[in-house]
Amino acid sequence: MEQRILGKTGFKISVFAFGGIVVKETASDEAARIVADAVERGINYFDVAPSYGNAQDILGPALEPHRSGVYLACKTQARTKKEALEALHNSFTLLRTDYFDVYQMHGVKPEEVDTVLGPGGAVEALAEAKEKGWVRNIGFTTHFDSVALRLMAAYSFDTMLFPVNWACWLKNGLGQRALEEAARQNLGRIAIKGLAHRAKDPKDDGYSRCWYRPIFDDPELAELALRFTMSRDVHTAVSPGDARMLRLGLSIVEKYGGLPPPLSPEELEELKKRAVAVEETIFAPV
Repeated sequence: MEQRILGKTGFKISVFAFGGIVVKETASDEAARIVADAVERGINYFDVAPSYGNAQDILGPALEPHRSGVYLACKTQARTKKEALEALHNSFTLLRTDYFDVYQMHGVKPEEVDTVLGPGGAVEALAEAKEKGWVRNIGFTTHFDSVALRLMAAYSFDTMLFPVNWACWLKNGLGQRALEEAARQNLGRIAIKGLAHRAKDPKDDGYSRCWYRPIFDDPELAELALRFTMSRDVHTAVSPGDARMLRLGLSIVEKYGGLPPPLSPEELEELKKRAVAVEETIFAPV
């Protein structure tokens, strides 16, 4: 699989990454097989969070045999320094590691920015963790361009994880400003929701680990969508939280020898038409 340098981190990571929620509520032997297969097929960046149910408990043992050869990113939804440091050390225990390659504030909302940046906020925890060598790089995740821009203006982060989704980008403009600024600062740029279609149907679609409707039933759209995400100015795209979608993403990448090409003008026009037809994108307009 093709690899890209993750911005200022210097890490050389796979263009398709492993979303840790994939192994949530999965039997240990099956999780070990899923992780081993992903590593064998070229994935070397794994991302997980405490909010993904028991995913940390399952991923830790499954990833342990491969830990020295991969990059592991974790997150915290804590907004204060004290709580964030407690979450960090708890994640160390569950994931059977004593450091993270990337540690991120998770899902920061507009009303939380002042708290995380202020005295005793989560940013202080991330800075201390990096200074003490507990984490090698620090970053943030958010679904709001405005939040990303405020955080990047206030502090020197190493990475940004942000939705780079075909429908949200082409219909709503979501992600364009954040990605541009992150590239200007040479942050590692990690894309999520590359294989998301639209907001979840009221009825169960059989993909309970995905809170949105993934593109599981339209191979042409799935390929266009993932190629769109990978051709933005990003370093990797994280898989959806379902083993079937992980395999689908891998098959698209492998179809093109490790790196799907950018869309042709005709393909981009087709994707724009499909985006306009999406009545409810997974994130609201910016």
